[in-house]
Amino acid sequence: MNAFAACRLPFAVCGLPLAARRLTPPHCRIILTFSPMTFPAHLIKAVIFDMDGVLIDSEHLWKKAENEVFTSLGVELTEELCELTKSMTTSEVTSYWYSKYPWTGAELHEVEEMVVQRVIELMQSEPCDIRGVKPLLENLNAQQYKLGLATNSPARIIPIVLEKLGVSHLFDTTSSAEDESKGKPDPAVYITTARKLQVEPQYCLVIEDTRSGMQAAKAAGMMVAAFTNGNTELSFDIADYSIACFEEVMI
Repeated sequence: MNAFAACRLPFAVCGLPLAARRLTPPHCRIILTFSPMTFPAHLIKAVIFDMDGVLIDSEHLWKKAENEVFTSLGVELTEELCELTKSMTTSEVTSYWYSKYPWTGAELHEVEEMVVQRVIELMQSEPCDIRGVKPLLENLNAQQYKLGLATNSPARIIPIVLEKLGVSHLFDTTSSAEDESKGKPDPAVYITTARKLQVEPQYCLVIEDTRSGMQAAKAAGMMVAAFTNGNTELSFDIADYSIACFEEVMI
């Protein structure tokens, strides 16, 4: 059975609009809910994954690394301002905090490298897997979907993550927004990924966990599935479909 045409018990809601799915009782886990009647599953040729928060649970690692590095430079981090930087590239985050709290003794590129290196150390030493990722990738690969990765994170982190998960061989291509003039929500990194996959944007399904990422995919002309990782507090009205848990996607 096609991964994009089925749901699995204990609860299945195929073909319902996203708003309706949000009304489902919390104990009913809504899974990837593509229905042949409402979604042209046979037209999907490629699936493009975001990395942080989709392939790997890394938000807390970035937060820890940035807190360590920036506070050591005299930056006063606040929850409100940190929320604004969550969707930025590492370069953009570094420039943002420098504009707020200019420091001396370290160039911006050096500080950016300090953050990235600390994140890599944390990724290698702390558990940050998201359940069901590898089996899903293996199943999609077996069904001959092209697989891509498009992230705002620096390119040098990508192989670290893929090797940690043991899925490097499953991806046809990867892209980082650091190679673009702008990061998400600009669509450039998704447009680049589709071009590298040699698939037209309208035949690409993007799996994202942030609004800015979904905006980027939508602007690129792609279909979007919101990955909530079981968080019932999240709702993304701009997404076409929703995924609560990779483990329960049937192939």
